[in-house]
Amino acid sequence: MVPRASFARAARRTLRSQCSHTPNNRRTLASAKSAGYSYETGEVNGIKFASRDIPGPTTQLALVARAGTRFQLFPGFAEGLEKFAFKSTHKRSSLRITREAELLGAELFAYHSRENLVIGAKFLREDLPYFTELLGEVVSKTRFTRHELHEEVIRVIKLNQKSILANTDQMALNSAHSVAFHRGLGTALHPTSSVPITQYLHEQELAKFSQAAYAKPNFAIVANGASHDELERWVGEFYSDSPATPPRDFPAIETKPSKYYGGEERISHDGGNNMIIAFPGSGAYTGGHYKPEIAVLSSLLGGQSYIKWSPGFSLLARACKAQTQAHVSTRNLSYSDAGLLTISMEGKASHIREASQAVVEILKAISGGDIEKDDIQKAIAKAKFRTLEAGQNIGTGLELTGAGLVQSGKPSNLDGIAEAIEGVTEDAVKKAAKSLLEGKATVSTVGDLFVLPFAEEIGLHV
Repeated sequence: MVPRASFARAARRTLRSQCSHTPNNRRTLASAKSAGYSYETGEVNGIKFASRDIPGPTTQLALVARAGTRFQLFPGFAEGLEKFAFKSTHKRSSLRITREAELLGAELFAYHSRENLVIGAKFLREDLPYFTELLGEVVSKTRFTRHELHEEVIRVIKLNQKSILANTDQMALNSAHSVAFHRGLGTALHPTSSVPITQYLHEQELAKFSQAAYAKPNFAIVANGASHDELERWVGEFYSDSPATPPRDFPAIETKPSKYYGGEERISHDGGNNMIIAFPGSGAYTGGHYKPEIAVLSSLLGGQSYIKWSPGFSLLARACKAQTQAHVSTRNLSYSDAGLLTISMEGKASHIREASQAVVEILKAISGGDIEKDDIQKAIAKAKFRTLEAGQNIGTGLELTGAGLVQSGKPSNLDGIAEAIEGVTEDAVKKAAKSLLEGKATVSTVGDLFVLPFAEEIGLHV
């Protein structure tokens, strides 16, 4: 009998030799000079790609497609396309894909955001040819079988729907987007249980949507820990079957400009209490809608401490010290042509009520100039750190870079963003706070509506 260890070694050698024309002089480690933030970009056969050759024995590769919920044509299409990643293709069964990935010690992942669908893998550096080919199969050769749709994809989507029913934080965030943007960015990240997804999800239509989502102008390949020349070679070889244009008998993915509306929605729920106060925020740097003063204002408001044994410097952290049963946090959710500055409160209903009043009072104080200069400097430093940390993070950097390539043909310029944040003045922060209070707010409340306040009660215009 052949020993199991010998069989496993032989199997790994076989898989790695499938793309046997790997150059012998391939580097096994990246040069020190490529360990920074910047990506080297390129285009081959109409496909945009980027690589960051950071030192190390592993690689992370991702395909970023403009196919998030904002761009789906029917409910559930973005999630359906995500769940079909690494299912049966015309070349391999889903079982074979799973077993081969296990033999190579790799990890496969797929997720979607409001704008992007991300499919990728983490693996040993020498296996780049195999996984570049695998992602190419997902793009152009997925079979979209009827039994996989009904037995696996829809079943998992329905399980997710049940989990969302108990997640008041997710409900409030979906509500805030819906109130703020209506359609497009306002589409829920995951379809709720009341959405009749089986009415729309059909394997033939999903296959057509994939051809539009995976058309060459609509996606980019991004790698961390890979040589730029190698990535260019394998992308050029394995993505020749990708469609250059969407199918003629299926609507193209449209990019209508986002429009902010604002308003209020209240949802009764006995599983927890959440309240989100939101305003128009800053868009992505690559989309031309970036507002560095919003990033600084987000850090200034804060609410959550990042220093152990300290409530933090942020204004909301200090103002809400007495509301010990309310967790408050501020963040800017940036998209290609819009953003949403959200102040989230979670916890006991009476404490959320008091914290929401503090939010409005602090915004009024900032707009009136009642703020210490030292606090502004701390907020600028924190905003700069958050930005650079997000760029350094491999997972976040992959999606940001891929989305930038698809939207504008270039990745995010982190140095440019950092310089813009450093140039924010106290006056710019005051004006930003004043404009938020003068415009329409978005308020989404989930929980005990008898206690949780209306927007009008805390002095907001909706």
